[in-house]
Amino acid sequence: MTVATAVAVLVGVLALATALGLLLRARTGRARPTRTSDTRTSTEPSTGTDPTTADLAPAEAFGTEATLVQFSTPTCARCPATRRQLDAVAAANPGVARLEIDLAERPELARRFAVMQTPTVLLLDRSRAVRTRFGGPPRPAELATALHAVLAAATAAPTATATTPGDELP
Repeated sequence: MTVATAVAVLVGVLALATALGLLLRARTGRARPTRTSDTRTSTEPSTGTDPTTADLAPAEAFGTEATLVQFSTPTCARCPATRRQLDAVAAANPGVARLEIDLAERPELARRFAVMQTPTVLLLDRSRAVRTRFGGPPRPAELATALHAVLAAATAAPTATATTPGDELP
């Protein structure tokens, strides 16, 4: 191999690594909206609570309006800052709670939720359906927009079941 060929290969590898790094950086922390059906199998009944999130924590740990679920590991360098960010957001919004799941203690959840990096943050609505996913620390503006959309949908949704004429109890 000549020196020119070696230099050309080195430049090509560096260019590819730079392109991949920039792509990963651009995607980290971005909100990716999800549909409820993304986390529910077609054979599972719709019960109002997403079955894939129901076993993450006791029912009292979830927020009444929305829940921010942070997947982390003990060696995650960005997880403490994300924890503080999500705690501040939850404290500023009534009905919003933050859950932290340690994937070292519950590794099966990494596969179930396709967690490829920590932190990974899921935004759940009041029925515990996954509405938005963030790979990496959420960008504050995108987190605020996604949370506002979930809270607005919760406010717009009726809290009591409307009755039609003839449905009244005797």
